[in-house]
Amino acid sequence: MPAFGIALFAAIGTFLFGFDTGIATTTIAHQSWIAYMDKPSKALTGAVVAVYIAGEAGGALTQTVLGDKLGRIRFMQMMCIIVTIGTTVQTAATNMNMFLAGRVLAGFAVGGLVGTVPIYLSEISAPHQRGLIGGISGCGISFGTMVSNWVGMACGYASYGAVQWRLPLAIQIPWGIILFIGLSTFMPDSPRQLIRKGHVDRARVEFIKIRRDLHSTEAQEEFALMHAQIEYEMEREIKSYKDIFRLFHRRAMVSIAVQTMTALTGVNVIQYYQTILYKSLGISSEMILVLAGIYGTFAFLSNALTTRFLTDQWGRRKMILTGLAGIVLIEIYAAVIQLEFQNSDNKVGKGFAVLGIYLFVVTYYGMLNSTTWLYGAEVLPIALRSKVMGLAAASHFIVNVGITEAGPSAFATIKQNYYYVFVGCTLFFLVIAWFYFPETRHKTLEEIAAAFGDKVVTLTEIEIAQEQTVFEEKATMGHVEDRRTEAHHQV
Repeated sequence: MPAFGIALFAAIGTFLFGFDTGIATTTIAHQSWIAYMDKPSKALTGAVVAVYIAGEAGGALTQTVLGDKLGRIRFMQMMCIIVTIGTTVQTAATNMNMFLAGRVLAGFAVGGLVGTVPIYLSEISAPHQRGLIGGISGCGISFGTMVSNWVGMACGYASYGAVQWRLPLAIQIPWGIILFIGLSTFMPDSPRQLIRKGHVDRARVEFIKIRRDLHSTEAQEEFALMHAQIEYEMEREIKSYKDIFRLFHRRAMVSIAVQTMTALTGVNVIQYYQTILYKSLGISSEMILVLAGIYGTFAFLSNALTTRFLTDQWGRRKMILTGLAGIVLIEIYAAVIQLEFQNSDNKVGKGFAVLGIYLFVVTYYGMLNSTTWLYGAEVLPIALRSKVMGLAAASHFIVNVGITEAGPSAFATIKQNYYYVFVGCTLFFLVIAWFYFPETRHKTLEEIAAAFGDKVVTLTEIEIAQEQTVFEEKATMGHVEDRRTEAHHQV
């Protein structure tokens, strides 16, 4: 199966993250849900978001412990089981406690998936198209957000009752099952993870299947270099976090910083509370749902277009710097325009205020969403990839808990000035990115080590020739197996 198809299928995991995150916004707004849950307090309603993000942080931290032990495929399979249980519990909830339990379970699962899918995709993709293949995981998030917005709006037109909020939640249930089946049958394992586990022959077979874009000699040399670099790193492997941050501090901190940075742009606050922003402009309830749907659509389209045409062509560093600089300017614009027109009757001015929100979503999802999840994974050596990416994702979720919980109070008290908090944070990370984020475009995951001053292994002609002999044997065995399978199907 080509890498592009594998990426699209694996992105079901991040689609679930985007959908389950977004669907809560419309679910808790339905009067039928409020009445069914016995009119929960504001604190209890806020807990729907808070416990979910706490669950995400728990799932991300679990990845640091189990991600390498189970391997990419088995860890994702485990998360598929948990997300199916969590979404089923939410859909079938008969009281608030049951609903919150489902939110925690679903959050836990997608928190593990959203950190593992980009790792998996970065490890199976070719250097020249890793931006596209790895970036598809981020597109899954934005696609899930878009679908949840439109589904939530459409179900608002259903007859008053449980269908308004149970149906959108039920839509999530099959996807974890579908992903689990694919992972159990046709999805390839990560060759790099197999090498690390000592399964070198299996790694060669998987590498040959995945990297059909390479000529024989190119495949042999790339696999040999990958094998040698991973073995070199395993000989010097460190397991304590103290040593990780002592010996690989820059790579670890870049991965964590890039995830913390995205939370502090304010994207989740704007996404969760855009309805509050629209209300402050005097926009009707029906139009608010439409605007939220358009917001999600812009998110996905900008994300998909830049993933296809910019990430590999332009580079990660340029996209991150452009995205951060753009967000600083747009948030200043949004704050100024909203201050000027939110209490006026000027419809044109209010239109420009909404434009600020849309400019933000296009810039964030176009430049940062896919890029940051991919970049955080690819800058790490394989021994640290699950451990540190789990910490990075957890930092993203934990920071989000704080700034999201503060959102309603902040917008009520300091109003549009809350934007300036994110302007300051984004400016800080713009400086950090300028000085400390190297370019990773078109480099193998092993070659990226050089950008951080770490050693990259080189091979002699004899070592490459030895690998070529083994490689040809495995390739021959693979062709024989393919012919047997074809003959069996014909019979």
